[in-house]
Amino acid sequence: MPTTKQPLPFSGAQGNISEKTLAIHHDKLYAGYADKKDEIAEKLKALSHGGDVSSANQTYSELRGLKEGETFAINGVYLHEWYFGNLGGDGKPTGKIAKDLETKYGTMDNFLKYFAACGMAARGWVVLAWDTHDKALRIYNSDAHNQGGVWGALPLLIMDVYEHAYFIDYGSDRKAYIQEFLNHVNWQAVEERYDKALAVAL
Repeated sequence: MPTTKQPLPFSGAQGNISEKTLAIHHDKLYAGYADKKDEIAEKLKALSHGGDVSSANQTYSELRGLKEGETFAINGVYLHEWYFGNLGGDGKPTGKIAKDLETKYGTMDNFLKYFAACGMAARGWVVLAWDTHDKALRIYNSDAHNQGGVWGALPLLIMDVYEHAYFIDYGSDRKAYIQEFLNHVNWQAVEERYDKALAVAL
C-alpha cells in the first residue's frame, strides 16, 4: 500500500522558520522519503515472495542494501511526520507531560535547556521519548534516521537538527533555530502522544 503523505498540520511560517524552509522540508525531503519507502517496499516484496536471496550476506548484497535503506527511509517518514506534527503551537508546556518533565528535571527551564543542548550535540534528531522498558521519560539523540533509536521507546517530542531544517533562515546559527522551534511546539500534540504512550504495555 502506498504511503499516504501527511499534509502540514498548520499553515504559514513558524516564527522565523519560513514558509520556504517548511515547503522544501515537507514537500521535497519528506515526500522523497515517502517515495523511497514505497520503492524499497516493492523490491523487498519481490524478494520475500520467491525472489532470489541466495546472495544475501552481511558485507554486501542486494538484500542487505535494501534492508538498510528500509529503516532509513521509514524512519525518515515517521520522524518528519512527528516533527511537523509537533509544530504549530505556542511553545507553552501544559498538561501531565509538563508536570512530569518538571518532576524529572527539576524545572521546565532545566528540561528546555537540556533538550536544546542535546540539539546542539546531535547531528540529526533529538527525541523526547517514553521508554517502555524503564517506564521513564528519556531524551535520545540520533545522528541518522536509523541510528540512535532505542527499541521500545515511543517518540513524544521530535526536533530535526539537520541543516536543511534551518539553514535557509539561520545559516549556521543552529542555536537560534532551536529556540525558535521550542517557541512553536504544539504541546497539546505532545500530550496526546504521551497519553497514548502511557497506555502501552510491552
